[in-house]
Amino acid sequence: MPKLVRITTVPVSLLVLLKGQMKFMSENGFEVTMISSPGEEVPKLLEQEKCVHIPVMLTRRITPIQDLKSLIQLTRILKKIKPDIVHTHTPKAGLIGMWAAKLAGVPIRLHTIAGLPWVEASGMMRKVLIFVEKLTAFAANAVFPNSFVQKEFMESLNIANGKMKVLGKGSSNGINTDHFSINDSILQEALNLKTQAKLSSNGWVWIFVGRIVKDKGIAELLEAFTELSQHFPEDQLWMVGAPEPDLDPLEEKHQLMLNNHPQIKCWGFKQDIRPYLAAAKVLVFPSYREGFPNVPLQAGTMGCMLLLSDINGCNEIVENGIDGKLVPTKDSNLLLEAMMESRMNPEETNKFAKKIQQKIIENYNQKTLWQILLKEYEIRLKNG
Repeated sequence: MPKLVRITTVPVSLLVLLKGQMKFMSENGFEVTMISSPGEEVPKLLEQEKCVHIPVMLTRRITPIQDLKSLIQLTRILKKIKPDIVHTHTPKAGLIGMWAAKLAGVPIRLHTIAGLPWVEASGMMRKVLIFVEKLTAFAANAVFPNSFVQKEFMESLNIANGKMKVLGKGSSNGINTDHFSINDSILQEALNLKTQAKLSSNGWVWIFVGRIVKDKGIAELLEAFTELSQHFPEDQLWMVGAPEPDLDPLEEKHQLMLNNHPQIKCWGFKQDIRPYLAAAKVLVFPSYREGFPNVPLQAGTMGCMLLLSDINGCNEIVENGIDGKLVPTKDSNLLLEAMMESRMNPEETNKFAKKIQQKIIENYNQKTLWQILLKEYEIRLKNG
């Protein structure tokens, strides 16, 4: 039985972003070990994936001393496990994981890139982060960008040239179209949420799902919705996700909007976002950077219209004006304009929602992507 190790920086990435992959590989002939930092999500992760988890402290910041300790610890663990494949996700896990695998003599070293944090960095920090990306790619046998635009962008910067491959049509985990679907139970939960939020019968729910941080475009979203609510006071903006004040905090004025606007509802992080999506009319996702985001796939499959920023990944999901809307980043006025157009043209909004739902179901089915990844593993094992 070949041994596979999957590594992410934090356990929530294994639990949510890669949900089901480890269990699937285990059921298809692999002895799977998961590695991430310790965290409160680990017990649920073990129950969900039915695979072993080993904690290794991996920070999301640049912490040279801790990173060196993590590299030494992880190298020792991999030498003991003797895996055939190590597959990493997320930036820090990629850097430490790929070099630990190389030092431990792991023959197949794979890294998936789902986002590029340095895209929004500048000056010396940008140069350092690009160098780290190149270091990660150097230690890997293959790098899987999770979108075609991202692959082209990385090639333009001479990162991982000759090693890159997009699996299927993109995405890190595809979409479970059976799970993300409307049923009577989900609809009842959605109705309960609307009642709890005191949404009027003719009000729309605009929804954002993700980390409540600056580089997700939260400032622009709050400013646009505040203006939209002057025209449609019955509408609500639902924020589903947790803030990260230590990493990328909002400015005080936007924090005040978030906390004090009567029509903005903050629900916090939710393991099951389906009822919230079922209650919503439009997903607004004005992120500054992504790889190939899961949230639009989930929202689109649940029947939301998609209003996304015109960035890598998002512009591979939506074709502007055909099955959704794309807007430039960091422009609250253009975001407001797109939201107003959608609000004043409900028939077009519904048409976009139906088109994107069908497109996602046809192109990004999770089971298809898992089979593609399994085949990739099997070919590499066979070729040594």
